[in-house]
Amino acid sequence: MTHGRRLALAVLMSLAIGSLLAACGRGPSGPPARPTPDVTTVTVVPRDIPVTFEFVAQTQSSQSVNIQARVSGFLDRRVYTEGAVVKAGQVLFLMDPKPLQAQVDAAQAALNNAQASLEVAKFDLDRTKPLAEQNALSQKDLDDANGQYLSSKANVDQARANLETAKLNLSYATITSPITGVTGSAVVADGTYVSASNSQLTTVSVLSPMWVTFSLSEAEALQYRDEVDRGLLKRPPGDQYAVEVVMADGSIFPETGHITFADPAYNSQTGTFSVRVQLTNPQGRMRPNQFVRARVKGAVRPNALVVPQRAVQQGPKGHFVWVVDKDNKVEMRPVGVGSWIGDDWQITQGLEPDGVVVVDGALSLTSGAVVKPRPLPAATPAKGTAAVASKTDAKTPPHSVPNRALPASVYFARGSAALTPNASEALRAIGNALIGVPYVVEITGYADAKGQAAKNRALAEHRAEAVRDALVAAGVKADLVRVANPADVIGGTDPERARRVDIAFVVR
Repeated sequence: MTHGRRLALAVLMSLAIGSLLAACGRGPSGPPARPTPDVTTVTVVPRDIPVTFEFVAQTQSSQSVNIQARVSGFLDRRVYTEGAVVKAGQVLFLMDPKPLQAQVDAAQAALNNAQASLEVAKFDLDRTKPLAEQNALSQKDLDDANGQYLSSKANVDQARANLETAKLNLSYATITSPITGVTGSAVVADGTYVSASNSQLTTVSVLSPMWVTFSLSEAEALQYRDEVDRGLLKRPPGDQYAVEVVMADGSIFPETGHITFADPAYNSQTGTFSVRVQLTNPQGRMRPNQFVRARVKGAVRPNALVVPQRAVQQGPKGHFVWVVDKDNKVEMRPVGVGSWIGDDWQITQGLEPDGVVVVDGALSLTSGAVVKPRPLPAATPAKGTAAVASKTDAKTPPHSVPNRALPASVYFARGSAALTPNASEALRAIGNALIGVPYVVEITGYADAKGQAAKNRALAEHRAEAVRDALVAAGVKADLVRVANPADVIGGTDPERARRVDIAFVVR
């Protein structure tokens, strides 16, 4: 090969190698950049918000009377309908009156005899007195006649009292209701001999007004007092709290009550203070010993910071929100939470006034990500609508979602299916809010990408079962809680947020 041809070949090889290296340097084209996520936000503004405290309560008749037999004898018959409402003075039972009538007749005869003896004693006294004045009879004879007269008079008074007692006992053979109210069942059957040992016959309970009683724990009482002292809570004028009663089916009782008595004594056995509410019950819809929920209204939290409930999420370390800074970057912010207020959640620590918090679109966020914030519309939909939009089935009417049972996620530690204390508390609240509500709870469990697929699927199922059991323990019917299988058991790329159980609500 000539020198010129070798030189040309070397140049060509250099060009080829350079082209190959350039191609290797470029490598395959990378994936397209992720679009900037759109999020809905709210600006946290301090404002006075009304506060509602909710308690499990029990109804109680304002006056419940035990109907008892006042005399011994055979019970003839019951003349009222068990469970019916009776008027004051209405006859309930009839006892056999014949023995009592005989006692009246005997007492009447004894009175007649005493009155006859009194007449004789009076005649003797009238004859003795003038003779004694003429010294025809001694003073002793006069004293004896006067004593006999007074004794006969006392016997008449005693006989008359015995007659009144016998007549009173005869009247007790007809047993009437002293009040207007609803009757209980008959304790004693017809024909039974009634005495002091089995005198209880039935009960009559007043239906209006009714009492609703609930217990305030010592810790709650101290917390309320402390918040009032620190200016975090304002009582209503004159401490006139309005009390709304929620029935077992979730309906609101039409009448509003007021607190009429708060027991100043601490019950060391239950660790609570007893509070009593009185309200009218004109239709008799409320009956004694029902379990209800009492919502105490009237207090106000001044300058409170609140965000929509769905903006607050729960992780392994507690509650948090996503905050947007001035450069539209998001940051995970741990927060302290207080009470639920309508569709909002009070934030007690972790947020400052005028902070911007993500409401919707937070599921795919990571710290430092840039977002496109869009303010939440001022005209909010019907109560609970926004809370349903992200997770609830499209067929679910959003305005029907329970106020305290919004779609939520429960997070777990790595490799664990045990609920944290915060998660257990949140599930108890959701379960209480769902009692009597026409919703099916749909639970879906997830795991992170670490570990074998079969183990991840089993772990996700165990987590879902733990949430289901907690809701059932809180009072949700077991047939209204169902576990769904996810399309992908891996809950996302962020391991901490992937280890979760999602809760959604579907109309029955």
